[in-house]
Amino acid sequence: MIGSYVAVGDSFTEGVGDPGPDGQFVGWADRFAVLLADRRPEGDFRYTNLAVRGKLLDQIVADQVPRAVELAPDLVSFCAGGNDIIRPGTDPDDVAERFERAVATLTAAVGTVMVTTGFDTRGVPVLKHLRGKIATYNGHVRAIADRYGCPVLDLWSLKSVQDRRAWDDDRLHLSPEGHTRVALRAGQVLGIEVPADPDQPWPPLPPRGTFEVRRDDIHWAREYLVPWIGRRLRGESSGDRVVAKGTLSPDDIRVRIAQAV
Repeated sequence: MIGSYVAVGDSFTEGVGDPGPDGQFVGWADRFAVLLADRRPEGDFRYTNLAVRGKLLDQIVADQVPRAVELAPDLVSFCAGGNDIIRPGTDPDDVAERFERAVATLTAAVGTVMVTTGFDTRGVPVLKHLRGKIATYNGHVRAIADRYGCPVLDLWSLKSVQDRRAWDDDRLHLSPEGHTRVALRAGQVLGIEVPADPDQPWPPLPPRGTFEVRRDDIHWAREYLVPWIGRRLRGESSGDRVVAKGTLSPDDIRVRIAQAV
């Protein structure tokens, strides 16, 4: 029975794409924390989310891993390296070596470390050309998990997130339903009975015409791609002025999820 959980990572774990009623993001890790808390007596669960959007692996290791070690929880989810992998010129082998050193540090200090793979990006226009690079990194992550006895939250095999409704308008982050399905899969990975199947089929969608697809692509490029390129050229990160959510109450998370529906 997991009594404490710390989430370590970047925008995916912070919950970008899944806004609560106050504008602060919820995300799969917060939703997963509620699933874990539901298995404990009232008030007998501690949860801390250290993730910050835009962070690279070395920044996560420097800023978040020591804090996770200090908290010494029963469970840490460790998702890092994705922002490194999508940057031009990065070597997935090198990123994996640094990832393994962090896993070694965490597993020596906490109960269980759950690692995550990257998504299959074949349906994500801005990332589909990186599919092979992501698959290489995923292979390393799985091998590292085997060496250190880590459960693996395998996002590549989660077929339900291939649907465009699982993604936010920016096409880089999950939608609330996408985050929900990842939280459910995380529960399954740890052998927890979950309230729904994360891979249950989506309702059918009407077909979209060429005009609609092109209109959506133009809107996406103007609203998301151009600002993203601008930040890269200026050497800025979306997380430069963002503070981690820190310790959260599962009861508060439940309320925020209910109010956002």
